[in-house]
Amino acid sequence: MPKIKIPHKTPRIDMTPMVDLFSLLLTFFMLTATFRPNEPAPVDTPFSISEKKTPDANIMTITVANDGRVFFDVDNGHDTILHFRNKILKEMGTHYNIEFTPEELRKFEKGSSPFGVAIQDMKTYLNTDDPNERMAFEKGIPIDSLDNQFAYWVLYTRTVNPAVQTLVKGDAQTEYPAIKKVLDELQEKGVKQFNLITNLEKIEVTQENAE
Repeated sequence: MPKIKIPHKTPRIDMTPMVDLFSLLLTFFMLTATFRPNEPAPVDTPFSISEKKTPDANIMTITVANDGRVFFDVDNGHDTILHFRNKILKEMGTHYNIEFTPEELRKFEKGSSPFGVAIQDMKTYLNTDDPNERMAFEKGIPIDSLDNQFAYWVLYTRTVNPAVQTLVKGDAQTEYPAIKKVLDELQEKGVKQFNLITNLEKIEVTQENAE
């Protein structure tokens, strides 16, 4: 009885489904991704060798530019339904007799970059859509003895979110008195612990150092 020969076919891989899946994923990420907003005052942080990572939520960030201007930022915590930013701005408005509309509160809550705006200019700042016009208000948060708005931002942030952690980001060229003033205000408001944001410095280990 003759043997039945089974025809051998060359395997063929159909890449069409994979290409379709890649196109869908690419479209999804393009539609849902948000660009990181430009900081009002670019800061060149100093180098350090610490590898400790900064927390990703429940943080308030104080930025000190190289010209001494102070910027502030705070997030909504792990759960956005708590509306921390919204409540903090309400507290600031109550203290300075400024009533913010629901739309202005929503705009502030959606903010994702540090701001250095005096509370008296905040309404105009929030209602200005042109980025160049908004930059004109970024003169730094007042921190002088006559109108220490920075202290109240820290106070109400810690009141609304007691679990908030503090990050301090200073430019490598910022003069020490400007940084010290911020740190003194933090201690005055009960902030005893904070993290300094730095760039990780690469260390080359040579045979001499290893020995």
